[in-house]
Amino acid sequence: MNKVNCPECKSPSEWSMENKHRPFCSARCQLLDLGAWASESHRIAGDPVTDSEEYEGFEH
Repeated sequence: MNKVNCPECKSPSEWSMENKHRPFCSARCQLLDLGAWASESHRIAGDPVTDSEEYEGFEH
């Protein structure tokens, strides 16, 4: 059985098909992580995109 650390609480979590929350240890940790992305606490590094760049290439 493979174990990984839960990205949220760092406790050992089973990496298997039976763990429907993998790589998280529980639904709670999975939802906490989702909430952090939704509130923009977690971000992917990069330059900010302006509105004009965001819609460049789309037909209006």
